[in-house]
Parts: sequence; C-alpha cells; structure tokens
Amino acid sequence: MRILLLSLVNLVIATGIDSSYRFENASLSVQSTGGLVRGVIDSQLPSVRQFLGIPYAQPPIGDLRFAAPQPAGQFGTINTTSLPLSCPVSNASGTIYSKYVLEFNLQGLNYTAPTSEDCLKLSVWAPTETPQDGGLPVLIFIYGGGFGTGGIDVPYQIPAQWVQRTQDHIVVTFNYRVNIFGFPGSAALPADGFNLGLLDQRMAVEWVAANIAAFGGDPDRMILWGQSAGAASAAVYGYSYPDDPLVRGLIQDSGTEALVGSLHPEQVASNFSFVAAKLGCEGLVPAEELACMRQVPADDIENFLLAYSVAGKTPSLSFSPVVDEKLVFSNWSERALTGSIAKIPAILGTNKDEGAFTPYDPTDPAQVAVFNQTLQGVFLCPAVMSTKIRAAAGLETYRYRYSGNFSNISPTTWLGAYHSSELPLLMGTHPNFRGNSTPEEYALSTFMQDAWVAFARDDGAALEALGWPRYDNSTAGGLIMQLGHGDTAHTDTADWLEQRC
Repeated sequence: MRILLLSLVNLVIATGIDSSYRFENASLSVQSTGGLVRGVIDSQLPSVRQFLGIPYAQPPIGDLRFAAPQPAGQFGTINTTSLPLSCPVSNASGTIYSKYVLEFNLQGLNYTAPTSEDCLKLSVWAPTETPQDGGLPVLIFIYGGGFGTGGIDVPYQIPAQWVQRTQDHIVVTFNYRVNIFGFPGSAALPADGFNLGLLDQRMAVEWVAANIAAFGGDPDRMILWGQSAGAASAAVYGYSYPDDPLVRGLIQDSGTEALVGSLHPEQVASNFSFVAAKLGCEGLVPAEELACMRQVPADDIENFLLAYSVAGKTPSLSFSPVVDEKLVFSNWSERALTGSIAKIPAILGTNKDEGAFTPYDPTDPAQVAVFNQTLQGVFLCPAVMSTKIRAAAGLETYRYRYSGNFSNISPTTWLGAYHSSELPLLMGTHPNFRGNSTPEEYALSTFMQDAWVAFARDDGAALEALGWPRYDNSTAGGLIMQLGHGDTAHTDTADWLEQRC
C-alpha cells in the first residue's frame, strides 16, 4: 500500500517554525547549573549558537577511572568554542569507515585522532533566536560505534546545518565512555559499576533536563535519539528508567536492546584481568588489580587494545554493556509485556543495506553471506521483534526502512543504504563531502529532519499528520514508512520484509 505524502511545501507548513512562538535574540553567554558558558557563532552558520564542550560530569581520572560518573560541580566561567576530544577509543580497521567513508571517524577525518579521559562533555546547538514563551523541542543524540569507539566530533554527525535550516529545535550531543573505560567489568567493582558508559548517558540527560531551558529548550519536550550502539542505548534507557525517563520519546536508528545483554560480568572480568596482566598488573587480587589499572596511562591501555585488535589476536576482547539486572536485563520481552518499561512513544528503523559496513566484496559469495547475516540477524530481525513486542505491550511505536543511495554518501554502488548512511541526511552534512547533493537527496533530508523534529514537538500525532501510521500487529507485517525507496517517502506493509525473519 502506498500513500503519497504531503508536498514539501505543505510539510514545511506542518512541521516548520511554530508561528505562535514569539522570538527574541538569544545570548552567547548562558548561565548553567555549573557556571557561565560562553558559546560561539560560525560565520557560515550565522543563525546557530554553538556551545561546544560543556562539562556534565567530573573528569573520570585517577580514582574516578572505572567509577560511576560524578556531577561536574561548579566550573566558573568557561569558553565553549571548540569541540571536545572524545573519550579513549579502540578503532577497528577493515570496515568501510576506514576505507571509503572516513567522515564517520573522529576529529576531522583523522583516523588516529587524539583522545582524552577528560571527555565527559556535551555540546548544544541552538538557534540564535529563541521563543519568549515556552521552549523549543530538543533532540539528545547518542552516537554509535559498537560501544568501542565514537564521539561528538565526527564530521558527518555535527548538527549545526540542521539547526541553521529549521530554526525551531535544539540538538544536544555528548561523549560517554566506551570500551574498557566505559564497561571495564573488573571483579572489584560493585554490582552497579559495570555499565559506566550507560551511567554517563543518564547523567548527560539529567544535565540537559536541568539546563536546556536556559538555552531556549523545553525540558518537557526532549527526545533521546541514538544510532547503532546509541540506538541500543536509547532502547536500554527505556527499560532502565521506566518510571523517570525524563524524555518524552525515543528514536532508534539501527539498534535495539537485543544488541546488548549477551555478556555477563564474569566474562568481562576475565577480559579485564587479561589486559591488566599485559600492562604490568599481573597476579593481583581484584581490588589491587583495579588500583593498579587506575595508575596505568590511558594511552597505554588504548594503544594495547588497538594493537591487539589490529593484529587479530585471540582470545577476542569485548568490553560492552553486561547484564546486571539494574540497567541491562536478561529478559527484555518479559519486562516490556509486564510494564517494566517507560511508557513513551518510539521510532524504530533499519537501513536497507546495514551489513555493508562489514568487510565486503560483492563478488565474493562468502562475504555476501556475511552481509545478509549481519543485516538480518543483528539489525532487521531484532527491530522486527522489538516493534512487535512494543505493539503487543500497547506502546506507541513507529517504524521506518531507509533505502537512500546517494553517490556523495555511498561512494561505491554496492554500499547502498549502509549502516549509518542516514545520519548525514538527518544532520544536514550530506553536501559537505564528495560533491553536491541531488534535489532528491535534499527532499529526503528535509522530510526526515522535519519528521524527527515533529516527533520531538508533538510525539506520534505529528508523525501521523505527515502520513506516518502507528505500527500495530493488526495488519500483516504492520505498516512502516519507506524512506528513499523510489520516492521521498511512502507507507508500506512490512510482511514481505519480515518474512526474512
């Protein structure tokens, strides 16, 4: 079934700037709970205030390494005029991101970018004019990276151009700890101390809730939005804080709770001890081992993990969210069906060619098999299951499938709508690299941007006004929104797609 959507003219009217707002020029100096932050305006984006690198937690160094985040406290007056360094990461080689699309790497295409443990900072992109009455909707973005890499300084994922175009929303992105720094699993840690990266995420959301009004945002209209591991984080967040989510909705680009929950504490504790032994902390009881690892230079830890990964050594080392039955659970579906989940709407989606981010040669049958297995087993089928579970639990849910294939985003034809390729269209960065964007690309970008903002402003009602139906189990396969599949957008039944699962 195809339902043609509103023309772009009508769409802008429906989802553009709310004419009921009365705007006033906003200041580049904003008083936050921690102190005065001074932002910057880029001359090429004159209608966007950028506050880059605001501390939301204390630096996780010394005794705070491998510990739960602590509030930033008072920092006086700071200039927030440049993007902060990302947390220590372990970049994997041999993917499309290291060969074809470096714009998804850190620090301006630098594949070996510097990082810092003093990384628990966030950035705010807000219009230069903000409403006097009420505030603007807010999208809080969680980056992906398999819980091993990522940061807010990724060229394709900087939302300034989006805010410049719409002038009716705010975007916040934040760093959180990943890999061994975010999910250490030391046997000496308390039961609630395994998933530090997820605790970072909650503290960032709490900071936004407490401060976004000062930037012109509405704390009652915040959406938590993530991609890949960030999408999984958003899904997990809904289970972790069922009674106090602080946000009014979730958006999950290519990720669900099924991406986490397979690791258990004893597995990660073994990995932590293995790394500790290689870095001079061998033969110690857990508490001594943890204390020793807190003294090892962060660069030594980061470089060891990177070299170990590049060399393809065994055993493989995984540091990602573990089941603790506090934030990460072993019974997702049961919890949803019994009401132990935030009662807020969600958008879930996948991309047509998710698996193309793995090492891929379309002429090699073995790699084609890996591609299909990745697409279905890791992304598509878990999204199908999560959508159906949410619908069965009576939770408002909207689903999409992204198929956009544009040469300045996908430089080889077989990449197609690869994992994360929708983000440049959402962030507005699609024309920045490898040539100009097509009119079709701009049209799809505009629709997606405005749909995401509409969801933040008015939840699902705004999506349904755009012709995006709520997903339910009464129709075979349910109704989903096709994005970039032959046209800008249309609805479709998903039975043909879900048969793969």
